Amino acid sequence: MPADYYEILGVSKGADKDELKRAYRRLARKYHPDVSSEPDAEDRFKEVQQAYDVLKDDQKRAAYDRFGPDAVNGMGGGGPGAGFGDINDIFGDIFGDIFGGSRQRRRSASKRGHDLRYNLELDLEEAVQGIEKEIRIPTIGQCGTCNGSGSRSGKFDVCTTCGGQGQVRMQQGIFSVQQTCPACGGEGRTIADPCGDCNGTGQVRETRTLQVKIPAGVDDGDRIRLGGEGGAGAQGGRFGDLYVDIHVKPHPLFQREGDDLYCEVPIPITTAALGGQLKVPTLNGSVMLKIPAETQTGRVFKLRGKGVQSVRSRSTGDLMCRVSVETPVNLTRSQKDLLKKFEESFDEGSHEHNPQSSGWTDRVRSFFDRMGL
Repeated sequence: MPADYYEILGVSKGADKDELKRAYRRLARKYHPDVSSEPDAEDRFKEVQQAYDVLKDDQKRAAYDRFGPDAVNGMGGGGPGAGFGDINDIFGDIFGDIFGGSRQRRRSASKRGHDLRYNLELDLEEAVQGIEKEIRIPTIGQCGTCNGSGSRSGKFDVCTTCGGQGQVRMQQGIFSVQQTCPACGGEGRTIADPCGDCNGTGQVRETRTLQVKIPAGVDDGDRIRLGGEGGAGAQGGRFGDLYVDIHVKPHPLFQREGDDLYCEVPIPITTAALGGQLKVPTLNGSVMLKIPAETQTGRVFKLRGKGVQSVRSRSTGDLMCRVSVETPVNLTRSQKDLLKKFEESFDEGSHEHNPQSSGWTDRVRSFFDRMGL
């Protein structure tokens, strides 16, 4: 019984052309005689090619679905040489892996310089306000002797191996395949008199000093791209890019979240109870913060517009001041006596003066009652 073409490709009868092509690429890569080590690879490859050649063609597929494989044997499909155009298209990636890719892709990869990355540490103030920084980068520069061409005189010879085409043709089984010329690396030319300073590469190691402008409002993790400031390309190729990664150092007073700043502000217990004013810092100087009476630990006061101006918009964040009521330490005997008298004055009205403590006590008592403790 003839094999089912859909079964050979591992697809359903309703598979569209994209699904067919994906299945064909996967199986062709697996069973191609020049890349597969399986003993029956050539026979399996021919089956896959025959099935795909029929199913990719709407007319052949309709005849096959209706009458079976005999209906398409005389329609010019299924032979061992069928679908050569598809093979060239589909196996470009396979042969690219084996032989180094096409001339255009090889040139692009070899001539452009490498991208570089630089980690730049900033203080919070520098990141918020913007600054210009000088950085030194070890990199690959362009050879000054040959101006990056790799040739001492600037002259090149046509490659005798490929005749200047950058590719040579070779036979791979039933296919005729083009590969990158091994003599010139796909360039189509060779250097007649290589530069002695760079050995014909057009590149030299150097340390470059750059002035980098950091815009106001950058944050930790932001990246600045400097086009053309990366490594030099081989033999006169264009430079790569430089990516400056921003790292903001921890600040002793502020923590940044987005465009907002957060600050922990300790206050005396007397200020928390009676209220008052407190001088707090901002990135643009100090301001007076009004503390209302009966302020509790954890309360956050918002100072609008005292945060960070966004690097991506005109909006400015806020400064969030989180107060923490500080318990007095190193008390004198007289101070302790005063506190004891102060505590005794709450004996009868403790619920009114300490609502959080009284409420917590009530919840604990209720919990113990439910647990039978």
